[in-house]
Amino acid sequence: MFNKNKNKNKNKGDEPRSWSPRAFVLSALGALTLGVAVLSVAVSYSILVPHFGMLAAPTVAALDVLWVVLQATEILAGNNRVRARRVRWAGLALTLVIAAVPTADLILTGSGAGFDLAVVLTPVAIVSTKAVWWLVLPSLGRKVSPATRQAIDARRQEVADRLEQMEANAADRIELLRAAGDLQMQVSAAETDYRRATLKAQKRMTDRLHGQAVSTADTIASKPLPELVAEIALPELDGWEPAALALPVTSVTPAVTQVSGAIGDGGEEPSRRERLLVTVAEIAAVTGVPTPVTGTPLTNEQITVVLRALRYSEDPPMSYRQAAAEFRRAGYLGGEDRVRPLWRELKKQESEESEESEEDAEADRTH
Repeated sequence: MFNKNKNKNKNKGDEPRSWSPRAFVLSALGALTLGVAVLSVAVSYSILVPHFGMLAAPTVAALDVLWVVLQATEILAGNNRVRARRVRWAGLALTLVIAAVPTADLILTGSGAGFDLAVVLTPVAIVSTKAVWWLVLPSLGRKVSPATRQAIDARRQEVADRLEQMEANAADRIELLRAAGDLQMQVSAAETDYRRATLKAQKRMTDRLHGQAVSTADTIASKPLPELVAEIALPELDGWEPAALALPVTSVTPAVTQVSGAIGDGGEEPSRRERLLVTVAEIAAVTGVPTPVTGTPLTNEQITVVLRALRYSEDPPMSYRQAAAEFRRAGYLGGEDRVRPLWRELKKQESEESEESEEDAEADRTH
């Protein structure tokens, strides 16, 4: 039993001690405090020995030892403010007392010889040491076990790693955005140049077309074309047939030589053109359309009347070319874009009428 406890204590004592950052800071401050205390003892003893004699040594030693003890007590109080408050104020008061000894000596002996450097530095060192303890000690926190300190360090390292990763991601994002911004500026500049070039081309084209359009309009206004130009039929690939051009002719009355006797009651047989004019007038009267007049523009209804009269002639035209030639030879005016559709409509009506006539005849034979 005794050996087991002994081995347990031995193993416990063999565990290596790990020094925490808090311990290092406290050790450094403790060493600094001891050095300042030794300096204060030496300076204060040299100042007080002429006045107190042998009592100067224990007096100075007691003040500095008590000052060190108050500092150590403040360390032991830790973060317990209630416990550390009285010790801290007592240490501050003792610091002022210890610093007052060399300060008073400097004031009393100031008019004499030069200052001793140790006497000047002692109060400064004492006050500075106390100020350092006042500032550093609350920041050290509580004393923790190695396991807790490792957990805290691991957690801090995790947070540091996460923050570093966030900064790296942010840096990558910033670089991407800057690169995208530069590329967007380049694309915008290229698009702007393209649009400017397009607008310049449109402006150049518009200027040239406007000038040509103005010139063309002036020419058309000053030199109008007669309807004869519009009446010239254009050839088509499927329905083109060679035809002689209709030349304008002047009507001449042929001289008649009497052989014997007088001309019969019937007189000369009327010409084909005259018969066409009579037929046109009759059809116009029946349909209620104004009689077409040669040499003047005609309406669609009048053109239809002329075409129908051509179909009623002794030698009716069988194609549009023949009908157009007869139409112009008779002296009527009308463009191809108007005559051709009306001719097709007329042929379609004639076909329908022919079919109806055949159906009626078939019905009559049946009955």
